[in-house]
Amino acid sequence: MVKTWGQLEELQPAVLRMLKNSLLKNRVAHAYLFEGMRGTGKKEIAELLTRALFCESLIDGYKPCEACSSCRRIISGNHPDVHIIEPDGQSIKVEQIRNLQAEFSKKGVESLKKVYMLVHADKMSVSAANSLLKFLEEPNAETAAILLTEQPQKILPTILSRCQALTFQPLSPQKMVSQLVENGVTPQKAPLLAQLTNSLDEALELNVDEWFAQAQKIVVKLYEVLEKNQLEAMVTLQTDWFLHFKEKEQIQRGLDLLLLIFKDLLYIQLDKQEQIVFQNELERMQQFALRTSRRRLTAQMSAILEAKRKLAANMNPQLMMEQLVLKLQEGS
Repeated sequence: MVKTWGQLEELQPAVLRMLKNSLLKNRVAHAYLFEGMRGTGKKEIAELLTRALFCESLIDGYKPCEACSSCRRIISGNHPDVHIIEPDGQSIKVEQIRNLQAEFSKKGVESLKKVYMLVHADKMSVSAANSLLKFLEEPNAETAAILLTEQPQKILPTILSRCQALTFQPLSPQKMVSQLVENGVTPQKAPLLAQLTNSLDEALELNVDEWFAQAQKIVVKLYEVLEKNQLEAMVTLQTDWFLHFKEKEQIQRGLDLLLLIFKDLLYIQLDKQEQIVFQNELERMQQFALRTSRRRLTAQMSAILEAKRKLAANMNPQLMMEQLVLKLQEGS
């Protein structure tokens, strides 16, 4: 779905303000670096800027009309003077940059303007980066480059110095919730997803992921049996947890979910119901919260954070979880 200036301004107001000023003053840089986490709107805003540069009927002097021939062709991905380069396999190769240079040595098909966008610019091979550097050193007045990256530290400093860098901020949980609901996620599920990731794309993937749906059930079950007895909790680890959470990343996700349960219980005790993320489990959560103390919840949350640190330091995951379960049951 094509995002309008207004929609994207909600996500990245500072970036859009700078681009608006550049367009109004006719001071668009010949090269931009859009840097920020996955899902923060870098590619959508790069496409928006491209449409603004080619638009035949700008609104208010800076917004693309989205209806003229140039806007429509950029939206459909077939404008002859707009080139998008993405990694070929693991990297952007020197041939891709050379082909781009050859393309740009010709006159623009429809105007003097040309725009090229490098997606995952940090994945350029060394020779591709050197080739691009020569290109950036001799900018054509009508050529604009937009480099997109999540890892600017992996790009040659000499390339960075020739780009105007715009930093894309991660979305706040509140903005994430409204974006998710706009994209069809139920208001009950959106708060949980917004707490787990800053990336809209990743949150939308999790929303329809069977593994993630099952993960939530296992984590809630583990909390329930923790409150019963030690043996049952250890059995649940063996029969459910270890079979489902296998990779390190999956275990970290499981610990994040477990931590959110304890946070929810604390919010219930503090009478901050609006901050609860396990909305689908609200009634059970309220029952759980009656059976524990604030001090104990704080100690349990500290134990989960410590387990996350141990896992990051490569402790044996099975031993780490068994220790955590024992720690979580202290004082029960």
